[in-house]
Amino acid sequence: MDIIIAPTGGIRCVYDESIDLSSLGQVSIRRGSHVEPTSDGQWTADLSPVNGPMLGPFAIRSDALSAEVTWLRDHWLIPGG
Repeated sequence: MDIIIAPTGGIRCVYDESIDLSSLGQVSIRRGSHVEPTSDGQWTADLSPVNGPMLGPFAIRSDALSAEVTWLRDHWLIPGG
């Protein structure tokens, strides 16, 4: 898990269960995207909750999830990075 700690002490990460985030302080978790099936059985990753694009379609859900995490790490985790 990549964890970014701002000079103000705030922490930003793409959530997974590798560590207990509550050990770092008060936790506020919000959705970064919606990975959903399309009407024709494909998958998309809608990153609008973080002002991002719609990714896909992908043939399998795991590809949509992988694209979601990659986009969040590249564009949201480190703003302007």
